[in-house]
Amino acid sequence: MSGAVLLLVAGSFAGAGVAASPQGEANLESIAIIVNQSNPVDNLSLQELRTVFLGERSHWPNGRRITLVMMESSQPERKIVLREIYHMNETDFNRHFMQGVFTGEVFVSPKTLATPVGVRKFVFNVPGAIAYVRASDVDDTVKVVRVDGHLPDDKDYALRMPVRPAK
Repeated sequence: MSGAVLLLVAGSFAGAGVAASPQGEANLESIAIIVNQSNPVDNLSLQELRTVFLGERSHWPNGRRITLVMMESSQPERKIVLREIYHMNETDFNRHFMQGVFTGEVFVSPKTLATPVGVRKFVFNVPGAIAYVRASDVDDTVKVVRVDGHLPDDKDYALRMPVRPAK
């Protein structure tokens, strides 16, 4: 792993991650990559993140098995992750994991959860878990991982989506 080592408590990002788009039109919200607090990883390049999310890497540097968590296919966060990390659509994603598990090329098949709260609870309870949630859904039970050295509230952060409409 490259990059500066910085232990960051994700709770400092609760409600963060909203920024104006470069055009100044619609607001965008960041998607935070989260891991268990005990995970030694603080930074992943977008390519390393892709390798982990594709299930092509089975263990963290501390030897713990990686457990990948995805949100349900109906969630907009998943669509952004599929586009920006996987470079796939839902059909290609499903095909990748079915074929990969069958051939043994994929080490980790994702667990699917319905809500950000469920995702956070799972990551909190599973030391090897990695997942994504909107930055506004992060709390201090999980750790946010830098992507290419950037945190969700940095202007150069890569994973963004339109802000959730007010209820």
